[in-house]
Amino acid sequence: MSAPVPLRTQPMPAGAPPLMAAHSHAHALVAGLGEPLVAGNRVALLQDGPGTYAAMFEAIANARDHVNLESYILEAEGPGEEFARRLIARAKAGVRVNVLYDSFGSIGTPASFFEHLRANGVNVCEYNPLRRLGNLLSRALHLRDHRKLMVVDGRIGFIGGVNISPVYSAGSSPLAALGRSVAAAGGEAPAKPGWRDTHVRVEGPIVAQLQHLFMRHWSRHSPIALRGSHYFPPIAPVGEHRVAVAACDAGRRRNPFYRALLSALAAAEQRIYLTTAYLVPTRRLMRALVRAARRGVDVHLLLPGVSDFWAPLQAGRSHYARLLRAGVHLHELHDTLLHAKTCVIDGLWTTVGSSNLDWRSFLHNAEANLVILDATLGAEMEQVFLADVARSREIRRDEWARRGLRQRLVEMLARRFEFFL
Repeated sequence: MSAPVPLRTQPMPAGAPPLMAAHSHAHALVAGLGEPLVAGNRVALLQDGPGTYAAMFEAIANARDHVNLESYILEAEGPGEEFARRLIARAKAGVRVNVLYDSFGSIGTPASFFEHLRANGVNVCEYNPLRRLGNLLSRALHLRDHRKLMVVDGRIGFIGGVNISPVYSAGSSPLAALGRSVAAAGGEAPAKPGWRDTHVRVEGPIVAQLQHLFMRHWSRHSPIALRGSHYFPPIAPVGEHRVAVAACDAGRRRNPFYRALLSALAAAEQRIYLTTAYLVPTRRLMRALVRAARRGVDVHLLLPGVSDFWAPLQAGRSHYARLLRAGVHLHELHDTLLHAKTCVIDGLWTTVGSSNLDWRSFLHNAEANLVILDATLGAEMEQVFLADVARSREIRRDEWARRGLRQRLVEMLARRFEFFL
């Protein structure tokens, strides 16, 4: 077996000054999005559920005008119960609270949970309700709101991959996994892997764009008007981060994030560190990754080794052979369930959001990502990636070529349904 190829974490070499690389990535990003970057923001990375929830709870507690919360999954147990308690407390204090959730993503949440919110002053909107016969018999059944974002007082935003669910309660650290194993050994239910995810907290002028995203969705799907609040207060610059929002509505063929990602991959000069929960790539995305690796870019993909849904996992594995032949390095995380959707390119171009690298995110879901151009944040993001890779298992080309017939057949079966995954 060949030795692992070390990941490159050094700064850009002398022949490509950071300023020139930043200019190249800024040009590619603006071209991909068709919109300018917004300066004057401050973005903070949040790791896993407990840390993300703590930051969100703090923002909710300090809300004075409104809280706008949008989540694909909003479950009643665990953190969902605490969210409900805190949101109701702010609503009773005169803060306008608006909650938008996806009907399919939250299908297991009892109606009484949302009725309790409504009865206590929280405005609730269900995205594409499954109980409507028209939705069940139309394309609306297939179109879902996969976003996870929150805006507080028009000044603080949260966006990323973290849903509101008990699966995040214990975090994903090895110690958390050990604690679950010990508990299971004491006679409780068998331990399940925690969920590894990434979110961000953002302040600055870009928050207004997150607010627009929420309000447009709300106005299209809720009969309740968003009135009586100062949704767009004046926001002064608070930091040095240049940021853009890359978002799409469900069922739209034009996907700004997809275009921006392809542009960034094409502009990459040194390294691409990409994490995704579901790899079901389009042909254009596969070509972009293969071409980057073949022109000498150090391309590393962090992928799930276990998943909550077998089909995307196996469909993604059906592409491993081509990626490995091109020189792409593949790493699978097995000690936790990987749900993060992040990418950092050349230590400068960073994205965090809800978009997976699959057809569902590119074509069928409403998604939202934040893209940041900043070397300091990029370096922090690379360290997070390296820490995750250190826990993962690298897929070797020679070993993968020897996988069994049963594995190959499962991959072939899953790949036939890629368009819907």
